[in-house]
Amino acid sequence: MLVYLHIPYCDSKCHYCSFNSYVDKFDTRKAYMDALHKQLAFELERFEAKEGSIETLFIGGGTPSTVAPDLYAPIFALLQPYLRKDAEVTTEANPNSATKTWLEGMKKLGVNRVSFGVQSFDEQKLKALNRAHTPHQAKEAITHAHALGIEHISLDLIYNYRGDTKTLLHSDIAQAFELPIDHLSAYELTIEDGTKFTETPEVRQENESLAFFVADEIKKGGFEHYEISNFGRYQSRHNRGYWELKDYIGAGAGAVGFLKARRFYPHTDIGAYISDPLQISEEILSQEDLLTERLFLGLRSNIGIESTILSAPMRTRAETLLAEHKLHREGSRYFNKNYFLSDALALYILG
Repeated sequence: MLVYLHIPYCDSKCHYCSFNSYVDKFDTRKAYMDALHKQLAFELERFEAKEGSIETLFIGGGTPSTVAPDLYAPIFALLQPYLRKDAEVTTEANPNSATKTWLEGMKKLGVNRVSFGVQSFDEQKLKALNRAHTPHQAKEAITHAHALGIEHISLDLIYNYRGDTKTLLHSDIAQAFELPIDHLSAYELTIEDGTKFTETPEVRQENESLAFFVADEIKKGGFEHYEISNFGRYQSRHNRGYWELKDYIGAGAGAVGFLKARRFYPHTDIGAYISDPLQISEEILSQEDLLTERLFLGLRSNIGIESTILSAPMRTRAETLLAEHKLHREGSRYFNKNYFLSDALALYILG
């Protein structure tokens, strides 16, 4: 079982961000964390959590580093009996708010992995994306995390923003590899409804070759490409759990939970969530829905797909892709060599 906690506070709203996050409700943080504790206690019962049954915990957002460690302490105390001794405990963080004191406090609570939202080491690009940190702050925060003994450190980069070139992206990747990281996520800029960039969609450039360039440059640094946007010497166990469709608790405004074939959706509005964190809507997924998800997730990662879950016509189409060297097979599983073709391959197999 996995656990995801959503922290919906941000010190600035990035122009590309479509996540459920707020820059003007900091006075609600204590009440929100109390509500989060209440929902989490409820979910642990619903999911029939046992001692040591939580494999990974991920704190995302929003910006988790806008909430002080002492507000997280009751959450960690609640979860402690259920966490495996070797649990991967990740928090996202922004370089400007992930101070040395904050990182130290989170490490004391049990965090052993930090994912930093860096996006670029180019000052002008950071300003254009409305990021609140500087390249120096990014490097300093990552260096502090490493010095504190945090075991696993990741950072995010964005590419295909207007003006991105191979030279700029090579510089970003080279600077990332100068830091003590063991994981890197590289996301192509997308224009999501409701974001600032919907007013200026031309800020996204169409350059498919940059995706291959970025992937090749990161792989040259010794990181395995294990999912369409993720690379590392260390592969995030939490990420893999999602792609394997493991059960996961989703707690917080805008989080999503998954148990067998059921999805759970708490309130997205902070005020409504604080008022009633147990008002949770539910969706039942069909077997067809689950199969479709397994195909898309398996082919965009090194999880692959188990041939026995496919119908006979689907297996025939998968064998066609195998003969065309677009898939390869190990035992009873099919794997995709080119993650950037994953959606097209999944749709072809589905027929």
